Amino acid sequence: MNVRRLIPTAAVAGAVALGLTALSACSSSDAAEGGSDGKLDVVASFYPMQFLAEEIGGPHVSVTTLTKPGAEPHDLELSPRQIGGLSDADYILFLKGVQPAVDDAVAQAGVEHTVDAAKLTTLESHGSEVGHDHGEEEGGEHEHEEQEAGLDPHIWLDPVKYAEVAEGVGKSLEKADPDHAADYRKNTDTLVGELNALDSAYRTGLKSTATKTFITTHSAFGYLAERYGLTQEGIAGIDPEAEPSPARIDEIHHVAEETGATTVFFETLASDRTARTLAKDLGLRTGVLDPLEGITDRSAGADYLEVMKSNLTALQKALGAK
Repeated sequence: MNVRRLIPTAAVAGAVALGLTALSACSSSDAAEGGSDGKLDVVASFYPMQFLAEEIGGPHVSVTTLTKPGAEPHDLELSPRQIGGLSDADYILFLKGVQPAVDDAVAQAGVEHTVDAAKLTTLESHGSEVGHDHGEEEGGEHEHEEQEAGLDPHIWLDPVKYAEVAEGVGKSLEKADPDHAADYRKNTDTLVGELNALDSAYRTGLKSTATKTFITTHSAFGYLAERYGLTQEGIAGIDPEAEPSPARIDEIHHVAEETGATTVFFETLASDRTARTLAKDLGLRTGVLDPLEGITDRSAGADYLEVMKSNLTALQKALGAK
C-alpha cells in the first residue's frame, strides 16, 4: 500500500465542503449524475468494484468509476467535485484499504447504501509482512495503522474470495433496489458460476508445475498464491512503486537460485525498470502479471475474466506447468 500519500481527514473534510459548493453551481458530477433515467446511480472506487457493479447490476444500474483507466489506484487523489458528488450517489461500492482518499471521502458522503467489499470476506497479511492478523477493528487512524501493518486488500485476485464479495454485493443491491431483486440475484448466480469455473481452471492448470515460486514487483498476488499452493516472492511490498532494499535484492537472488524461478513479473500500471534490471542480473525472463487494478490498452483482455485467464497462462509458462 502506498502510505506516502495518506490524506488527513481535516483536509478531506475541507475538500468535501468545497466540492458541495461546486456542485451547487453545476448539476453534473464526475462521480454521480442523478437518477433521471430511472437507473440506480452506482459509484465504484476502481475497476474490480466497477466490474462487480456492472455484471450484477446489468441494465438497472448506471456505474461511474472514481479511478480513470490507466491510473494507479493506490495513489488516487479525488477532485473536490468527485468528493462532493459522492453524496448524490444511490449506492457506493469501494474496498477500504486500497485508496485512503476514497476511504475518507466515502465516510464523509453519508450515503445509505454504501458497501465496503473488505467486509464481505476476510483480509489477511501477505507480501513481506509476517503473520496473518484478521483485524476487524473499525475507526480512523487505528484502522489505517492495521492496513499499513500488512493487511492485504487484493482479494479480487482470488476467484473464491471475489465470489464471496460478489454474493455480498448482489444482496446489497437487492436491498438498495428491491424492484429488481430477482435480476440482481440471477446475475449474481451467473457471475459466481463464472468465478467458480475460473477457480477450477486455476486449480487444474497449476496443480503440477516444475516450481511453485514466482517473483513479482508488486506483491498483489498473496491470496492467489495461497489459494493455489504457490509462493509469491515480492521484490518490494504491496506498494507497486516502492523501491526494494539492497538486502531484499540479495534475498531474491538466492530465492531464484534455490527454487528454479524462471520469470520476474511486472505489472501494467507501474514501471518495469526494476523487473528488467533484476531479470538481466539473474538471467531470467520477464513477463506481465496483471493485478487488475484497472483495464488499459495494455491489458491482456477486455474484462476481469479474460485478464485472469491470461494471468493463468503466464503463470503456467513461468512455473513450468505440466
